[in-house]
Amino acid sequence: MLGSDRPAGLMQGYQGDDGKLSGAEGELYRSGDVVFEDDEGYLTFVGRSDDVFKSSDYRISPFELESVLLEHELVAEAAVVPSPDPIRLAIPKAFVLLTSGAERSPETALSIFKHLHTRLAPFKRIRRLEIVTELPKTISGKIRRVQLRRLERDDDRNDQLRGREFREEDFPELAKARGET
Repeated sequence: MLGSDRPAGLMQGYQGDDGKLSGAEGELYRSGDVVFEDDEGYLTFVGRSDDVFKSSDYRISPFELESVLLEHELVAEAAVVPSPDPIRLAIPKAFVLLTSGAERSPETALSIFKHLHTRLAPFKRIRRLEIVTELPKTISGKIRRVQLRRLERDDDRNDQLRGREFREEDFPELAKARGET
């Protein structure tokens, strides 16, 4: 719960290039984390502010979508980033690394899309899927979403990280799940 007393061990703020401190003024500590507060005042961590994005005015948490992707038996690792869209502003796109021996095929992509359709609300569903052979990582092993966001924003298809892309609309068999006839 949020308290009025500042914890003793909490830093005073972030020091900028000018030497001034910022980011921890008042009762709140501005960490860049995104949380939801329930009716009882408890906070639930959602993700980082630089990871959460909007699609059709809905806030999308990549962490939630990645967790659902990782439930699929052929998905070893996944990272979700916004992909520019002229109507929705952005749509969820997943960069997926498959388990050993799995094929980067339309059948595999369809299987993943079907999995997502059964577990996610329509506004949260991943609309594009790029099956890659590697994901960019930090020295500590975390996936570098910032690099994938830049790659997607710039639409650089010649980058060595690019894989085989599949789009939800390319699979007519998903139309029924999307409510289309």
